[in-house]
This record gives sequence, structure tokens and C-alpha cells, in this order.
Amino acid sequence: MARIDYDEDESIDDSETPQWRRRLVTWALAAIGLGLGFLIPYTLYLNHEVGERFGQLRWQIPTRVYARPLELAPGLTLDATTLKTELDAAAYHAGDGIRPGTYVRNGGRWLISSRGFNDVDGAVPARRIEVSLSGSRVAAVRDGATKKALKIARLDPARIATLYGQKQEERRLVRLAEVPELLVTGLQAVEDRDFNSHYGIDLSGMIRAAFKTATGRTQGASTLTQQLARSGLLGIGRERTLSRKGKEILYALLIEARYDKGTILEAYLNQVYLGQRGSQAIHGVAAGAEFWFGRDLADLSTEQVALLIGIVRGPSYYDPRRNPERALERRNFVLGEMHETKLIDDAEYQRALKAPLGVTKDPGSTAANRFPAYVDLIRRQLARDYPADALAGAGLSVMSGMSPAAQALAEGAVSRTLKSLDSKRRPPLQTGLVVTDVHNGEVVAVVGSRSVAEHGFNRAVEAQRPVGSLLKPFVYLLALAQPGKYSLASWVDDSPVTVKLGNRKKDWNPGNSDGRSHGTVRLIDALAMSYNQATVRVGMQVDPERIAGLIKTLAGIEAEPNPALILGAVDQSPYAMAQLYQFLASGGEIQPLHAVRGVLDANGKALNRYDKEPAPAQDGDAIAARLITIALQQAVSNGTGTQLVRDGLGRLSPAGKTGTSNDGRDSWFAGWTGDHLAVIWVGNDQNKETGLYGATGAMRVWSAIFSRLPTAPLEVGNKGIDWQWTIGSNTTDADCPGARRFAYVAGFAPPYAPCPQPEPVEEEGGGWREWFGFGRDNDEQPREEAPQQENQP
Repeated sequence: MARIDYDEDESIDDSETPQWRRRLVTWALAAIGLGLGFLIPYTLYLNHEVGERFGQLRWQIPTRVYARPLELAPGLTLDATTLKTELDAAAYHAGDGIRPGTYVRNGGRWLISSRGFNDVDGAVPARRIEVSLSGSRVAAVRDGATKKALKIARLDPARIATLYGQKQEERRLVRLAEVPELLVTGLQAVEDRDFNSHYGIDLSGMIRAAFKTATGRTQGASTLTQQLARSGLLGIGRERTLSRKGKEILYALLIEARYDKGTILEAYLNQVYLGQRGSQAIHGVAAGAEFWFGRDLADLSTEQVALLIGIVRGPSYYDPRRNPERALERRNFVLGEMHETKLIDDAEYQRALKAPLGVTKDPGSTAANRFPAYVDLIRRQLARDYPADALAGAGLSVMSGMSPAAQALAEGAVSRTLKSLDSKRRPPLQTGLVVTDVHNGEVVAVVGSRSVAEHGFNRAVEAQRPVGSLLKPFVYLLALAQPGKYSLASWVDDSPVTVKLGNRKKDWNPGNSDGRSHGTVRLIDALAMSYNQATVRVGMQVDPERIAGLIKTLAGIEAEPNPALILGAVDQSPYAMAQLYQFLASGGEIQPLHAVRGVLDANGKALNRYDKEPAPAQDGDAIAARLITIALQQAVSNGTGTQLVRDGLGRLSPAGKTGTSNDGRDSWFAGWTGDHLAVIWVGNDQNKETGLYGATGAMRVWSAIFSRLPTAPLEVGNKGIDWQWTIGSNTTDADCPGARRFAYVAGFAPPYAPCPQPEPVEEEGGGWREWFGFGRDNDEQPREEAPQQENQP
């Protein structure tokens, strides 16, 4: 009975259990089950995301473009101004010459501490280099440590552009060991003092932040790991919501669980957002150092390190260029934290407080591409081997042939010269130019617009304009390739000429630009003075078909082989004409022009090289190129380019050819020295008359460049050349009155004849005066008469 009563009691107690408690337990268990069912897969998903994003970090690096490394060797033409321009472009700065990236100058002696870098032929180690300049030349190059003479030394190149993908981001990865210790420890002192001990979140800091938020104040409580989580790396965003904060905490915990502190800190230093230039975001401390200070990360001073750390809190709010007062206050706060945590001593703290912010006026080399014409040429050349998407985010290094000094001089020359040519009577002028190295075909400078930083239409490559007389040297080149028929001393007829066109129903009667005929003249004079009538006669003998074939072979130029081609009736760009003239400037070598020297992968290994040595010139090509060069040196000394001599450039013995299209719409000049070739076009985009000739427009730009560009004089070798004094159609003695010295192909000089005796002067009282040279200027030469019996070509 009692047993039954016990059972009844138990049943009664169970029935009296409150229903809400049973439901609460049920709901709690269900919520836990659902929560775990959602949270576990979600956490696994986030864990996968963390691993994937960290793995992709290295592939988010954009492709960077570098200038050519400056090679220093004894005998190199180089002055102090140009050397400093090159050093500035590569972010070197005055210092002790011991720390990498610094230099010190003492008169003509420079001590430069280079940084190591990878070039197309392998790694180039950092070293101290002592360079001595004398008379605008490198007198000696020595190892700065051992004082041992060096045959050659290379300085790390300037970064000139960045090729982006869809994201406009600049990032330059660094290893943790490459980051200055003060930056690493200072960042932790300011942003996260417990970084080395927490597990991704700071609970005490979060509680303090929550309390201050509840009382109407705000305080950040994010660890460096949380900051990394909400950065662009994981794409959480910066909105202040509970869901965002929860996601951030989960990410931070997962990051800490998967990676060690060093890996996390390295990722943070490479990811942290530090500024903006237009649509281009600056990420990472290395990119930030260049953007704000124009320096390599290792070269930052204490106060610059403090400012960089201070900017982390708000790159826009603490922008030192726009808000210097705020930036200074923030920097000094960071310096105080460094001092408090014993990272810097009292003396350094006081010194740094008094120092200026130290930011550059303009962004450093991380700025958006400011050499659009040159980079456009690079993109065109890379397109043959690399699709555009292959360059985006691949972390490649494009090693170009740009000379920062040559580029700067070309840009300055364009700006100054076109401004001086502007006139109310003249339409707006534009220009395109290309400067090359005559030794290897590297393009060292490109300007595609008078507004040199303007993106868009690249006139150096895309402008197709009539080249006019720029084509004449190649007409004469073909003639001189027949040494049994033509020489520089050959007589040619510059009288009016008529050419039958097409089916001979139409006549072509080209005239000279001066409206005059000049009778029978030497071939070298016809070219130097750019006589149209004489050139047409020679061209018709040579055959327009051969002219068209030659320019296609040398530069890939397609042209109709009609008679008008002889006088340059073909539209081409400055780049195409530079490729054509490279044959002459190189001494007869076939040198494909290239802006890209090579492409390196993310590890510095060469993927492709484009700087291959050109094949030596064939003997016949070399001799013909020398003869044309001699003729075009005369074009400068005594022909259409004599203004260059008046500009003081006779010291370079340059060769050059002017070109002008009909009605003065296009002004051209192609000229070269012992080191450089430059081809320049000046005109109007709407093809209006400018009133400029080749000598009054484009040649003035050329003169402005080469008046300052260190370059060697042009010396023409004598291999295969026989120099002979000539009078009439014969060689003669050097002291023969009226004789001229001409270069002939060896073995093809005309026969020797004694100097003809002067006829007696009949005028009474005048004979002895004429005999001793009185009655005319000492420099005046008697006019050379063509022999009447000679057959004219």
C-alpha cells in the first residue's frame, strides 16, 4: 500500500512541474542545437576563407615597371646634374653614403651606397661605390670599401610605373625581417601592446570600449589581428554593426589559431591601408614609405616611422599633406608612446619632436603612372607575349630601357620649346618624340604630348603624318650602295624635272622649297641641302620599288612604290621613323627598338629577355651607313641643320635630317650623336598649317634636348672608306686650290689627275692680288664648276 502511495506521490509531483520550465529547457536545447548546426559550418567556411585569402596575398601584387639601371664605367659621358637626376629618380637621398639608398658628394667625388636588386641577367648585390667625375665624364669607379678599381657598377633602377588589374591598389610586399625594428615595436606600442600574448581579441579592451560607447564616447579596442581581419584582405568592411563586429572577432580568432604571430604581423604590415591617390589605394608600409616620404622603408628616420604609424589610425584624417597640424600632433603622440615604452631614448625623442614632418610635396614612385607615353609603348610590346590579365596582380617586374635623365630632359625640352613657338597666328602645337640608344636599340625616352603626363593619344606611336624629306637619306643610301655608279662626289642635276605618273597621262613637277634650281651639284650637297629636284632624279634612277622594299625591310613600313615616295609621301609615326633611322645611327645594324629589356617573375627570375645583342652590320651596309652619316654631318655643319652649330652643338659632330610636309603642316627632325638618336615631330592635331619647317620646329626641340643630355660625339669610322681630295671628276693633291675631300668606298675612288694650273689673270694690276688671296674673305671658297663632259645621273 505504501508502495502504491509512493508511486502516486511521484506522479503528482511530475504533474505539478511548471510547463514554462519544460518549454524553456526544450527551446534552449533546440537553440543550442541550431546554433551549433549553423556556427560549426559557418566557422568552417570562414576558416576556409582565411586560408584562401592569406594564400592569395602574394598574387595581389601589381606588376611594377622599372627604368634601366644606371651603369657607371670609366669614360662614360656623365655630368653631376645628370647623376643627381638619376639618383633622385631612384629615391636615393643625401646621407652618409653608407646606409643603402644614400649618397654623399665631395666635389667631383661621389660615394653611393646602392641597394641590391634583380636584373635581367641575375641578382646584383648591394655595394658601396665611389664615382669620380671629371670634365663631364666618369674618371674612375671604385669599390667604396676596398678602393679597388671597377670596370663597371650598376645602381638599382627607379620604379616608373605600376600596371594594375581591376583593383587600383599599390602594394609592395616585404618580409618581416626587412621592416625596421622600430616600426614593428612602435606599431605594437601604439596599436596593440598585448599583441604577443592575446589570442586575437582583447577582452578587457572591448569591455572598456563598450563602457565608453554606452556613455557617449568612442574608443577603439581592435587588436592588430582584428584590424587585419576587417581590412581589404578579408573584405569585412568598416561599418559599425554587431554582425560586422562578430564576424571580425571570428576571423581574428581563426587567424590566430591558424598562423603564428610573425606571419600575422607580416600580413598586417603588407596589407595596412595608408593612403589614397585618386582611385589608387596605397597598401603596406613599404608602399606607404615611398608614397609619403619618397624613401625606401629601411631609410626612414625615427620621426618618419612615427608619422607612418600615426597615419594608420586614419590616413585621410591625418593626411600630412592636407592636414599637417593634425598629422604633427598624431606623430608627436606616437613619439611619446615610443619614449614611454623605452623604444627611443630622451635625446632621440627631443630631436624627433623638433623635426619637420618630412613628407614629400608630391607622392613618391607609388604615384599613378606619370610616363603615359613610355608605359603605353611598354604595354604594346608586352602584349605580344603577355595578355593584359596575365600582368594584373602577378607581381612581375618589367625592366625597361628608360633613362630617367633622358626622359626628364625630353619633357623639359618639349615644354620650353613649344611654349616659345606658340603664337596667335599659329594653331595649337603638339609633338611626339622618341629617343633611343644607338648601341643596342633601347628606347630611353618617349613623349606623346606637349602635356607630358597626359594619358590618351600617344603621338609618338600613333600619330601618322607625312614624313617629307626625312625619307631622302634612304634614297641616297640605295644609290651609294652602287659604288661603281654613285659616290658622295657624284654630280647630280638640280634643274626642273618632270616625271610621268601612272599611265603617263599626268605629269609630276616637284620643285625645291626655296623656289630655285641649283644646277649641277655634288650628291653630298644635294642631300645636305635637301634639294628636291636632284633627289627625284636620283630616286627615279634607284627605282621607287627598291625604296619601298628598303624601308619595309628596315622598319616594317608599308608604302606605295610611286615616285612621290622619293620625297616622303608616306604617313608614319615618330617611332616608326626612329626604327628606320636606327639603321643609320647604329652604323648599319638591324636593331629592333625595344622599350622592355626583360620581365622577371615574383622571385626575380627572368621569364623573358628582349635585350639581345644585335647581329653585327654587314660590311656593305656599314659602309653605306657611314657615307650617309658623313653627308648628314655636313647637313648640320653646312646645310639645313646649321642652327645646331650656332646652338653650340658642333662639339657633338651630330648627323641629322630635317623634314617638312607641304604647306608647313608637319615639322620633323631626326638626328643622332655617338650615343643617342632622337626623332621628333611637331605639328597640329587638326593638320592645319603651322608655318614651321623642320629646322624651325622639331630641330629646336632636338637642340634643347641635346644641349643638356650627356652624350658622346659622333665619330664615323674609316673601315671600308677611302678619303681623297677631289676636283672635277678626279682625285688630286691636297694642296690643289678648290679641291674638296670626299669619302669613297675603298677601291672605287676616281682616277688621279694633277692639279690644273690656274689660268693667267688678264685684269691689269689684279693678278698678284688674286694670287695671294686678296679681294675675297679668307673662308670663301671659289665655286666648284661641274665638268661639262660628265654624264649626269
